[in-house]
Amino acid sequence: MAGLELAVIDVKPGAALESQSGLQLLRPRIYGAWARPAGPPKVAAIVMHPASNFMGHYLIEPLAERGVACMGLNSRYAGSDTLLLMERVIQDLGAGVQFLRAQGYDKVVLVGNSGGASLSAFYQAQAEQLTIETMVDGDPARLSPADLPPVQGLALCAAHEGRSTLMRNWIDPSVIDEHDALAADPALDMYDPANGPPYAPQFLARFQAGQHARLARIERWVDERLRLLRSQAAPGSARDEAFLIYRTHADPRCLDLSLDANDRQQGSVWGNGAAGARAVNYAASQMGRIASLTGFLSQWSSRSRADGPSNLARTSVPVLLCTYTADQSTFPSTRQAWMDAAGPRLRNVDIAGGNHYLAGQPALVAQVADAMAGWIRAI
Repeated sequence: MAGLELAVIDVKPGAALESQSGLQLLRPRIYGAWARPAGPPKVAAIVMHPASNFMGHYLIEPLAERGVACMGLNSRYAGSDTLLLMERVIQDLGAGVQFLRAQGYDKVVLVGNSGGASLSAFYQAQAEQLTIETMVDGDPARLSPADLPPVQGLALCAAHEGRSTLMRNWIDPSVIDEHDALAADPALDMYDPANGPPYAPQFLARFQAGQHARLARIERWVDERLRLLRSQAAPGSARDEAFLIYRTHADPRCLDLSLDANDRQQGSVWGNGAAGARAVNYAASQMGRIASLTGFLSQWSSRSRADGPSNLARTSVPVLLCTYTADQSTFPSTRQAWMDAAGPRLRNVDIAGGNHYLAGQPALVAQVADAMAGWIRAI
């Protein structure tokens, strides 16, 4: 096996002002790092996340060592999801599939890790039957079947159901002022020790209702704001803007291990224990913190088209699911949602003790690579 190679791939430009980089607007490119086994090309995989840098992904070289060329591919939004449009990301993923086909790989699979799982399912659903004509906000999507060549299989691991599901399950309902990160209703604050853990069923019901109500309020505001902006007739009027969503990491399962129980430790993938999870909730850097109006609709809102299980149900290809049983952000209910969506097409493999990133678990990385490579070669 040769070392890692750099892939530089031209992609179709988006609409004006879809990027803060002029060069990226005028000549958009995406980048990947890939490794391939010696010999003629046989089978290849792409592992990609909507916004994270996967060029150093832990499966690239292990899969190549097992006979599967693997590319860690970045979208045009790598490092910042403020303006991210999921419809544009699948276009980028399609460019990666086309790149590998041009290298002689007739069999290509998508490795959907973490937030890449819903992306992979979204991609394949649209590749098999393109239904999207506009973005969620109504602007033209400019997608064509040629942009989205279908792949032969989906291998998912530590698989989130999608960004819209995460926002629905994680948004903090105790926020009482969308302009004040510290304003909180203690009766709905899961980090207030008076409420738990453990959490009473009555609290959980109020908490979930509060989450849905807050998300619905934000969605209504986004719609109203877009209508206002786009009603302006003056030349050069804004068609989009950015805003803040405070406190987006409040899932009672992080602290109450009796809920949706697996092998996880208390806390989150970014902060262990109650104090660590609470710090993540208030952090400046966390999920969906800064979003454009259009990016929010595409990624985080209830109208996002990128839900993982519902898209997976629309596909026809074989599916492998590697469930990390000590994952602090995917749970048994997550596994069940994927299994229900794919039915008998899906094979699940539990990776006992695996945390979300397999951090410090090289033996489990090898176990996942063994399972994936064997499955990929067999399909």
